[in-house]
Amino acid sequence: MAQYEYRCDRDGALEVSRPIGTAPETFECPACGRPAPRSFTGPMLSLAPRALVRAVDAAERTREAPGVVTAPPPAARRRATTTTNPLHRKLPRP
Repeated sequence: MAQYEYRCDRDGALEVSRPIGTAPETFECPACGRPAPRSFTGPMLSLAPRALVRAVDAAERTREAPGVVTAPPPAARRRATTTTNPLHRKLPRP
């Protein structure tokens, strides 16, 4: 079931649940009986995972003016692993 929003001139917004693709262009307001036209709203992205919302927001920000790259990213440093095993001291070093 999908949520469709209709806006009555007198009573404001009302939401109606219908199967996808079966929503009429107008819906009768339950309070006053006037026809309320359907209003189109954005999808409910607030229910999406936070990582997905951040990715969508980042893509939206860079749509018109992408960030300019002036240099390649710095090389990643490899951390030397240290061991406390005395037998490892006898091994050859790279």
